Amino acid sequence: MKKLLALALSAVLALSLAACGGAPASTPASTPASGAASEGGAAATSDMRVDVFYYDFSDVYISTVRAAMDEQLKAMGIEPNNWDAAGSQPTQTDQVNTAITAGSDLLIVNIVETATSAPAQDIVNAAQTAGIPVIFFNREVADNEVINSYDKCAFVGTNAPDAGHMQGEMIGNYLLANYDTVDLNGDGTISYVMFKGQEGNAEAEARTQYAVEDANKLLTEAGKPELSYYDASASTKYLVDTEGKWSAKAANDYMVALLGSYNEDNGNMVELIICNNDGMAEGAISALQNVGYNNGEGTTIIPVFGVDATDSAKALIKAGNMAGSIKQDAVGMASTINTLVKNVQDGAELMANTDQFVVDEGVAKIRVPYAMYDATSED
Repeated sequence: MKKLLALALSAVLALSLAACGGAPASTPASTPASGAASEGGAAATSDMRVDVFYYDFSDVYISTVRAAMDEQLKAMGIEPNNWDAAGSQPTQTDQVNTAITAGSDLLIVNIVETATSAPAQDIVNAAQTAGIPVIFFNREVADNEVINSYDKCAFVGTNAPDAGHMQGEMIGNYLLANYDTVDLNGDGTISYVMFKGQEGNAEAEARTQYAVEDANKLLTEAGKPELSYYDASASTKYLVDTEGKWSAKAANDYMVALLGSYNEDNGNMVELIICNNDGMAEGAISALQNVGYNNGEGTTIIPVFGVDATDSAKALIKAGNMAGSIKQDAVGMASTINTLVKNVQDGAELMANTDQFVVDEGVAKIRVPYAMYDATSED
């Protein structure tokens, strides 16, 4: 019966995929990960098939989640089938269709498209038709109705505004403690640039807004002026990764370009760099280091703030080349997801055994908490 349902739903997802402009749902996505498809095909010790769909393997934070997920699932006797959408929603939709047709027992989805809820709703509809539970994670399905439309659907992630608020608090406190050092041209105002990961993404929107707002609140309460965007004529107060990949390359390219005009020689150096994630922070730091900044003790340090507290960012922070980050707990994210996986494995309700977590009222959304990370933090 399950196979018949799966075959029936193949046509449903094919129509959805065609509407997105992607390849036909009949195109298999079962080649190695380098082709934006599946990995981990080794024989499993459990007959439960779990398919995990990642928006992009190249994302550093997502890579840490994937490593933790793999380790924890294998400890449960499950060999996960991992899928790389490489930033393409049509590709991911096709992959989900393929997995369902192949007899998946559980879909775990790091959705690509977050600006609209339609792709997530299509996946939920497909899962419901096949009677398969679906867990979204990390990249939030903002519309609660999508989650509520199926009783075997949940979301595991963070509370998006928290990272922005924490980053803003961290920035404000850092500047108040180091104001004259950061104010390189001595004009009494801190000039900043904001690197935004993606338009329309809930996490990117919240981090971009609240990091600046909350820092400004602390500054003005202490009698200091608000942050000043480096380009006063800019219509938007951020530079966005146009590919939506939150990439180090995007931030590096932007930073290299703007340093040509905004520098100490011209008296208008960017004095603060705020990034939506650590990947972009690392890209910005690389550009700074190439012109002599942020190379450790004895060099001028431009404070750079990120989000995720990846291992590479922690190393930069400990070396004094990055000011701080907001920890997004990859291991905690994976273990929370796998609590729900265990429920499915045991035949329990999807949201059983979640009393220890922070769960939204009225919708099956579990929140994994953030934490501040700076040079004084313990790993």
